[in-house]
Amino acid sequence: MKTEAGAVTDPLPPAQRTLPEMLRRQADLFGDRPLLRLAGGQWSHRSATHAAATRAGALARSGVRRGDRVAVMTSNRIEFLEVFLGCGWLGAVVVPVNTASMGPQIGYFVFDSQAELLVIEAQFLERLQTADLGRTKLREIWVVGAVDGAGDGDVGAGALRSVRYPAGADAVAAAGVQPGDPLAILYTSGTTGPAKGVVCPHAQYYAWGVNTADVLGVRADDVLCTTLPLFHINALNTLAQASITGCEVVFEARFSASGFWPAMQACGATVVYLLGAMVPILLAQPEGPAERAHRVRIGLGPGVPAAAGAAFRARSGVLLLEGYGSTETNFVIATAPDSPRTGVMGWLRPGFEARVADEDDVPVAPGEAGELLLRADAPHAFAAGYFNMPAKTVEAWRNLWLHTGDRVVRDDDGAFRFVDRIKDAIRRRGENISSFEVEQVLLSHPGVAECAVYPVRSELAEDEVMAALVARADQAVDPAELARFCESRLPYFAIPRYIDVLADLPRTENGKVQKYRLRERGVTTATWDRGAAPGNSMKKHRSGERG
Repeated sequence: MKTEAGAVTDPLPPAQRTLPEMLRRQADLFGDRPLLRLAGGQWSHRSATHAAATRAGALARSGVRRGDRVAVMTSNRIEFLEVFLGCGWLGAVVVPVNTASMGPQIGYFVFDSQAELLVIEAQFLERLQTADLGRTKLREIWVVGAVDGAGDGDVGAGALRSVRYPAGADAVAAAGVQPGDPLAILYTSGTTGPAKGVVCPHAQYYAWGVNTADVLGVRADDVLCTTLPLFHINALNTLAQASITGCEVVFEARFSASGFWPAMQACGATVVYLLGAMVPILLAQPEGPAERAHRVRIGLGPGVPAAAGAAFRARSGVLLLEGYGSTETNFVIATAPDSPRTGVMGWLRPGFEARVADEDDVPVAPGEAGELLLRADAPHAFAAGYFNMPAKTVEAWRNLWLHTGDRVVRDDDGAFRFVDRIKDAIRRRGENISSFEVEQVLLSHPGVAECAVYPVRSELAEDEVMAALVARADQAVDPAELARFCESRLPYFAIPRYIDVLADLPRTENGKVQKYRLRERGVTTATWDRGAAPGNSMKKHRSGERG
């Protein structure tokens, strides 16, 4: 396979799809070409291999062995990637921890993964005071960054041995890892039950890079730039793309709506990565010349509403490609610059199988909604299961298909359309309601910037439709007028009964709306109720006001 500019991507044979082989290959092919820039340093393709080998030496010196788990909780900085590559080189398993996690969650991730070493940034140390680390297997804590007035063994981690993040040790030889060996355990945020640790093998990480680079047409002269956090597969995937194609990736510290385009201009980005919620936020900014003063030619924007994607392209000139992938799978469905239509997730990519099935895994006809089931042709291109959760693993991978939990439709032309998360489905008046479809109608209203639709229980012991939304800057939203707006655009049973106008929606660190928090909040005294008597709660709300 060749990129548009002719740089050979030369996929590795299946037996060599491991992180050490990726590093050796890129060092040989791309040498001193720049690989990455982020807080704390920069690497060439060759120096990345040295960083992996010397960090692996430091890990080994501290007692980490092949198969051991190492938890890491830092912002986007060089130490995160040193630990990630060092673990892969040594055959250990990295466990990224969401930087929004507080003590109880940190304790759970460390305990559940059976991590023996925790690498944590100094700014998060205080959170360990409420983490139950006594029941874990932790032997040591490495602290990244300055700790005022503290020396080794005195960084607020209780009885555990804690030291400042050590310098790299003598380089060690790469372990003889296999493509199916675990590289990382990535925890998914669930709405019910504890988070599940997705066991991601080396070959899955390689496949993420190959597939995404091919979708975006990544070239050796590209500069990839992401503002997403490194604990997420989306950002880690950008490093894989750069490693495979020989280009450079820039990791920004965080997403800033006002600073996004200046940052893209400053780093010379040509490819960007956005999540659905980020695009409406950018569009809510005042129009200005910075939106065109850049080199960005294409972007990845899964979950971006079609109208927002079109508006984004009109203002910035950047085409956002849609696609589908999950931590358990890979980039399996995507659009392309020449796709015949928009408003769909895309078409199945080579190397994967997909089935839209009923509750018994029987395929449904084109045009009918069902659960999306997926398989990969290449070995270990998907996750190996959920760590220490055999029953959940069997449930998700039953009948040799990965059950995504997403309801989709496959059209006659092979395009897949997202309908809803199955667990987000709403049933009212005997009808199944797609929260996604209701959200699309609300987003088409000129006063609505963002929204989330979810079920709440009614006095009739069935679901009622509730919507929480954020108004566009300097615009008013009248819930009664919004409900009337929906009357010609939704079946009567799908029109929200309850509407809350909020300053913002609760989100994960990745920007994903946390609907479970909205469901828990439920109906309040400030909620507009369509079923109430005329005049009740019929007030207007502006962006920035909380209900």
